[in-house]
Amino acid sequence: MLQQQQQTRTNSRGEQYVIGPTGVPLTIADLPPVDTGRWVIRRKAEVVAAVRGGLLTLDEACERYSLTNEEFLAWQKSIDRHGLAGLRTTRLQQYR
Repeated sequence: MLQQQQQTRTNSRGEQYVIGPTGVPLTIADLPPVDTGRWVIRRKAEVVAAVRGGLLTLDEACERYSLTNEEFLAWQKSIDRHGLAGLRTTRLQQYR
């Protein structure tokens, strides 16, 4: 299983960041809003990148976004196995 662990870095404003799924720096301020109701692929991938990079812990992400650990881990597993396309809810059955 391919795991993309990365470390947090600090930008010129002193903010910690990781490289997000689109290749640009991702800070806490760039994460999806706390009240996100529609989870598109990019938003899921940003949360996974933030946890992997140390911006948030798994528990912080689950609490912040009202996710279960299992739901988050399923996102992570889908990325590891199928890339970002694995996060498509319409394709979920094809990837199982």
